[in-house]
Amino acid sequence: MKRLSAILLSAAGLSGLLMLGMSTASAQDKYPNRTVKVLVPYAPGGATDITARIVGDEIGKITGQTFVIINKPGAFGMLAIDEMVKAEPDGYTLMIGNVSTNAITTILYRAKMNFDYAKSVTAVTNLIDVPAFLVVTTANDFPVKSVPELIDYARKNPGKLHYGTVGVGSYPHYDMAYFAKRAGDLDMVALPNKNGASGVIQDMLRGDVQAAFLNVASTTGMVQSGKFRPIAVVSHQRLPDYPNVPTMKEVGYPDVGTIAWNGLFAPAATPKPVLDALHRFTIKALQSPEVQEKFVKQKMAVAPSKTVADAKAWLDGEIKHWHTITASVKIDMAP
Repeated sequence: MKRLSAILLSAAGLSGLLMLGMSTASAQDKYPNRTVKVLVPYAPGGATDITARIVGDEIGKITGQTFVIINKPGAFGMLAIDEMVKAEPDGYTLMIGNVSTNAITTILYRAKMNFDYAKSVTAVTNLIDVPAFLVVTTANDFPVKSVPELIDYARKNPGKLHYGTVGVGSYPHYDMAYFAKRAGDLDMVALPNKNGASGVIQDMLRGDVQAAFLNVASTTGMVQSGKFRPIAVVSHQRLPDYPNVPTMKEVGYPDVGTIAWNGLFAPAATPKPVLDALHRFTIKALQSPEVQEKFVKQKMAVAPSKTVADAKAWLDGEIKHWHTITASVKIDMAP
């Protein structure tokens, strides 16, 4: 009798576990079944915020659920990352970040994080790539027309070539410092501008700055008017609108310059079925002709990861790349 009771209890327990598993799987299969919060580590209006709203709106249409954008700027992205990491890993608190917040910050400010980023955060997919130009000014008859000429000018005029950055320690700052190192330890002077890209553009228009890495969208007008000259593009291939501008790879510096991507992230403990579903919905959203048209207007290129596993490998590669750069050039982070 005791043995029969034990068998029945065991069977009941197994049945309960199976039912729990089925219930969990069912909940994951129905993901999402309520509002999803998407954290953005910047104030409204910037490129990352624009990306989040375009993608979030489209996923909302696909799933029938609201993807609400929550702007949480500050601390180089750490406030948004911290909130996501502390949330329940169920797919209902996500983050859309970029190369600065989800690659560079994890290296430069690792000591300020109260968690292990690599073990706490996972990439769901890259979303878009933002190509950049290496541009030079035409003010004051600055003569440079190519990357070799820029290098030659810097060598012949040590300490006299000024380059613009959107802030001390920003990725355009690292990009140019790394370029100077790779090109033979060129003596070039950084002039950071606290007003961001618009400030750098004004510096270049006056001729106070001769060169800078700036995203294509912010410089298109200056290039078309002849005030800036693009001498290379940071992109996987030449841009259709600028077929005569070579890539950094073509001019001999494939590892220099940053494609300022935006990616979708989740807590690392999020169940795989939820991550896979989220990836599937996101890819469908990015394939929408309406979404692609919106990104084209923003000079952004849709660039999704094929799978969640590919997304992880992509992020690991980005962080490894930035370990190399930050170890190669030292920037005084004091303003």
